[in-house]
Amino acid sequence: MLTDLFTPSVQYSLDIAGIFVFAISGALLAVRKNFDVFGMAVLASVTALGGGLFRDVMIGDLPPTAFTDLGYFVTPLVATVLVFFLHPEVERITRAVGVFDAAGLGLFCVAGTTKAYDYGLGLTSSAALGLATAVGGGVLRDVLANEIPSLLRWDRDLYAVPAMVGAVTTALLIRFDALDATTSALAATMAFTVRLLAMHFGWRAPRAWNRRSTATEEM
Repeated sequence: MLTDLFTPSVQYSLDIAGIFVFAISGALLAVRKNFDVFGMAVLASVTALGGGLFRDVMIGDLPPTAFTDLGYFVTPLVATVLVFFLHPEVERITRAVGVFDAAGLGLFCVAGTTKAYDYGLGLTSSAALGLATAVGGGVLRDVLANEIPSLLRWDRDLYAVPAMVGAVTTALLIRFDALDATTSALAATMAFTVRLLAMHFGWRAPRAWNRRSTATEEM
């Protein structure tokens, strides 16, 4: 199987690391929204696990891993506890959290694409589910927090595009039978790098051509 690119222990560690960082971002948004501890746990869990749950349901991998592995379930709760008690300190290292979030984005778009392909989907559909795996949790987080999803907003740095780069690169590697541990790491690194560059230089996706609306963007 393509998902057997890394040893089980390495793959598991990467998954847990990505889940933890995504959960941190969800819990921090809950703090900014003045949610209680239950709301923090919900946003942390949805952010960390939402994309993977969607992917697993779509490909028929049931029950989803998030419900069969205690580590996947507990990690967002650990992140919630950390943010609950130390959120001022965590807020101060938001830049570092953003870097780890970018790493999680790269890992999840590659893992999502390969798993979808393993379950019989075509390359295009696999890349689409790889993208959904990486950004789906963030979309659910923003919807629950009553915000326009970040990846739909022009005034936010590119987020979906880096995940698309990683997912499409992975699909192309599969197409040319070139996917292995090294090239999959390269695909994840490409997504990670594009996201970091977008954060550093403020890259944004273009809006409609000859846009004449005078409405101001919601900040």
